[in-house]
Amino acid sequence: MNFSFFPITVTTIALMLPCNALPPSLAPIAEKSALTNFTIQPKRIVWQSGEGVTNAENLLKPHSGQAVLVEPVPPMIVKPGAGIVIDFGVQIAGSIELFTPMTKEKEMPSVRIRMGESVAEAMAETGERGVQNDHALRDQTVKVPWLGKTTIGPSGFRFVRIDNVDPKIDLELSQVRSILTLRDIPYIGSFKSSDERLNKIWEVGAYTVHLNMQDYLWDGIKRDRLVWIGDMFPEVCIINAAFGYNEVVPKSLDMTRDVTPITEWMNGISSYSMWWILIHEEWYLQNGNLDYLKEQKPYLTALLKRLTTFVDSDGREKLDGMRFLDWPTFENKEAVHEGLQAMMSLTMESGARLCEILDDKETAKLCTDTAQLLRKHKPASSGRKSPAALLSLAGLREANEVSNEVLKKDGPKDISTFYGFFVLNALAKSNDIETGLDFISKYWGGMIDFGATTFWEDFDLEWTKDAGRIDEPVAPGKKDLHGDFGAHCYIGFRHSFCHGWAGGPTAWLSKNVLGVTPVAPGCAKVKITPQLGHLTWAEGTYPTPKGAIHVRHEKQADGTIQSTIKLPDGVEQVK
Repeated sequence: MNFSFFPITVTTIALMLPCNALPPSLAPIAEKSALTNFTIQPKRIVWQSGEGVTNAENLLKPHSGQAVLVEPVPPMIVKPGAGIVIDFGVQIAGSIELFTPMTKEKEMPSVRIRMGESVAEAMAETGERGVQNDHALRDQTVKVPWLGKTTIGPSGFRFVRIDNVDPKIDLELSQVRSILTLRDIPYIGSFKSSDERLNKIWEVGAYTVHLNMQDYLWDGIKRDRLVWIGDMFPEVCIINAAFGYNEVVPKSLDMTRDVTPITEWMNGISSYSMWWILIHEEWYLQNGNLDYLKEQKPYLTALLKRLTTFVDSDGREKLDGMRFLDWPTFENKEAVHEGLQAMMSLTMESGARLCEILDDKETAKLCTDTAQLLRKHKPASSGRKSPAALLSLAGLREANEVSNEVLKKDGPKDISTFYGFFVLNALAKSNDIETGLDFISKYWGGMIDFGATTFWEDFDLEWTKDAGRIDEPVAPGKKDLHGDFGAHCYIGFRHSFCHGWAGGPTAWLSKNVLGVTPVAPGCAKVKITPQLGHLTWAEGTYPTPKGAIHVRHEKQADGTIQSTIKLPDGVEQVK
């Protein structure tokens, strides 16, 4: 695992036991976890309440991770009513640990812990501008032990505020550290280029999804610690590009299938049932597991047949349930219809291909006929980028026309961190790589410019005008980039600052700049068509079931690209 981008030192503290390492009495009932814990020490003190805190700097020194009778340095002392904010340097999925020394008196104070994805959230009161404890407690008061350790969490956070809420007793802490919990898996994919900003964006996108690869593939590590199938599509593309096969994907797909009767929509959203189908084709093309695809056949064919009943005789989609693309377009019925029309077309074409593979010619023909019917209806243009991108990708509008008339208008305005991925894909379809690189640098790079180490549930560059960084207390006269913005389900501090759907540039850079695209199941055949735009070189790796593909592309003086390509055995490059 490569954490070289992040300013942290990571030490494994608990590798999961092998199955035969358990006592015989536990073996039948104990289940091995796929997750591993790592420790991260505090990187800096962001804020402390005046003279009420002493020796805070000692928390930043190396510590053993064990309560001891004699501490090598004096503990931090927090007077009643005083507090401190610690920065761990990077977004974390996990918990924090407080270590207490051997004090003269055994009576110990109560401690209030507030975790935050921004400094402002860590300092805010519950109920203030969207601050919440949904899905995971980020604000709680605990009693610490004498000469021991207390674990608080889990949640998603980077910053922690510690307050002594006892009216009489001083709080003494000898050590504070965070526990990062995630899958200990290698970064098989990689991306480097002549543009260091893009390199950083690739890593941040991969890390964002890595944090969300928990027991299941979540949306967020603070809020939305849930499996949302539509949101999984960009996450799966990122996993394909950065990690290759991982069990968290089929586990999440199957769990959602099993809890959703065929008469209902996944997550209550009609488009999300369609995303389930599209993910399966993407996953099969990458990994080539036909037996797993065959397991989906009963549900897949029933779902496809149900979807065809939501197209009228004029070829117009009539989907019910929650009609949703992304949050910025949610209230625009015209835009939602555009997008759902395109999604139905994409899904029917994907369903036809999958059914051919599964030797179900009857359902394949039904899907093909429905796809042709859908092409009869041309939705009116709302002018919004998210649905326009889908129409381009579905071939319902000409790609260059969409790019020139809608996507490129006003630069990276009117894109979301979710559907921005499809805007980038539509730009690539029109061969406008340079605009795609510009959008990535300005929009996703804009989050990094204000202190992000993971990508957010939503973002608008307009928010950054007169706003402070998320890794500092908000200065007087500055807007709070976290607490003052957001809408729908992500108002203020409820806004997730680590949301898996937001890492799309990672997959996009691997596919379009490195140029690696699987064209046969299991990556048995791949196309490698690099597009460098303004870059003078790019290199990296792409995972396949047979091993990693290695590429390096260099732009020559005449504008042509010279490529060095190393393929693993069993992978063929095709034109």
